[in-house]
Amino acid sequence: MDLVIRGARVVDGTGGPSYTADVGVHEGRIAGIGRLSGGRETVDAHGLALAPGFVDMHAHSDLALLRDPDHSAKAAQGVTLEVLGQDGLSYAPVDDRTLGEVRAAIAGWNGPGDDIDFDWRTVGGYLDRLDGAHGGRGVAVNAAYLVPQGTVRAYALGWDDRPATAAELDRMRRLVAEGLAQGAVGLSSGLTYTPGMYATGAELTELCRVVARYGGYYCPHHRSYGRGALAAYAEMVALAREAGCALHLAHATMNFGENEGRAPELLALLDAALDGGADITLDSYPYTPGCTTLVALLPGWANEGGPEAVLARLRDGTQAERIRRALETEGSDGCHGVPVDWSTIEISGTADPAWRPYVGRRLDGWETARRLLLGDRLAPTILQHVGHEENVRAIMRHRVHTGGSDGILQGAKPHPRAYGTFPHYLGRYVRELGLLSLEECVAHLAGRPAARLRLPDRGLVRVGYRADLVLFDPDTVAAGSTYERPRVLPTGIPHVLIDGRFVMRDGRRTDVLAGRAVRRTARDLR
Repeated sequence: MDLVIRGARVVDGTGGPSYTADVGVHEGRIAGIGRLSGGRETVDAHGLALAPGFVDMHAHSDLALLRDPDHSAKAAQGVTLEVLGQDGLSYAPVDDRTLGEVRAAIAGWNGPGDDIDFDWRTVGGYLDRLDGAHGGRGVAVNAAYLVPQGTVRAYALGWDDRPATAAELDRMRRLVAEGLAQGAVGLSSGLTYTPGMYATGAELTELCRVVARYGGYYCPHHRSYGRGALAAYAEMVALAREAGCALHLAHATMNFGENEGRAPELLALLDAALDGGADITLDSYPYTPGCTTLVALLPGWANEGGPEAVLARLRDGTQAERIRRALETEGSDGCHGVPVDWSTIEISGTADPAWRPYVGRRLDGWETARRLLLGDRLAPTILQHVGHEENVRAIMRHRVHTGGSDGILQGAKPHPRAYGTFPHYLGRYVRELGLLSLEECVAHLAGRPAARLRLPDRGLVRVGYRADLVLFDPDTVAAGSTYERPRVLPTGIPHVLIDGRFVMRDGRRTDVLAGRAVRRTARDLR
């Protein structure tokens, strides 16, 4: 054995009872479980739990992994795999025009990217870039990728609010198929973001048929988490079933005053579909505020034509007044059909340091929001304080739940979920509240996500599986990040391994870059 971890409480990711054992690692894989002797190196794990590495099912580290070899925001949480390409917008597949537009549109999520060499245009090229990052050493944690439907639509027909022609739909099908064949695990959508929101249900169904043929899954940020949320969930369930496609509901929650206490209605909808044979999972983060970009709140029509067109409308007094009415009176589709309450909107980050004094402040009205959007060129990120704790707790206990941080790493004051989601589950909801057992929680954070991704050798502590492992103290593990100090690393997670190599050791980040692109082997059933 290269390494023997002695006397750990093994929480194996299946949800079954934990047990005490030694775990041996050899050549990057788990080589033995039981009472083991030998080992070139040993770790005393008495008092610690040993679990499979956690899978962040909803991550926004698309550029962060290329930018920051350390990436302790995730590595220190015990995350060994992130799923990128979320919410229908990311950086592949693109041409030169689309890349520039997408960079501007999601600068609030990932930064403008001026420090990144965008030397890829395809999904396969992006995955190769991850493998070759940082001088060929790789990246901090493993990464899988979803083909972003909004980016595909922008590539095929631009940012227009209109139905796709037959030729454009064919082109989108080909782009999705190519991305899946190159290793993507599925398709994402952002149906409150442009241009993805302009797609009809029929268009999305056709793309999901392609996903189904390749054995992937559809991951929508659906059309509303506020007014009409249940109808939006029902649309996604029906759409995926019609396409014969597995469905994974992104950051599944019920927000705004209209939905307080209504999580059981959502869960009943999902249970009925599951009992009828649907293949559904979901992810959530264990916090009540949401996090997005300020421009995302604007109505879809105001975003038509792409970022430069949005800025032009904001400069025009008549158009700006029309946007204000949509936000404050009518209920913008970008704000989930609910009239915006500016007191719930907190600025979490800006790209231009000149606007940084606004970080941490709640907005006092439309004119301040407009100045920020224009001055910071659509880049401000926000926390939106519209969630409900009882909904969060009900959803995390569901039988198909998985963990996803939805962590935006940009901004001076990001959401604490970016640095704290996984230890917060273990510390707050397992140890302090007893809402989940330790064994159940690890299944939610490791075993079940790996099964959704159809990864045959990850997500469990089992002989032959990859040695992506996390050692933590169940009595002390906790998120260090708070709303006031969001970049503080967690406590109680001394060791994290990827492919049997320590990326965290004794609570400190090593210089190991063991992360690689995790590609799904295409399964084309045509």
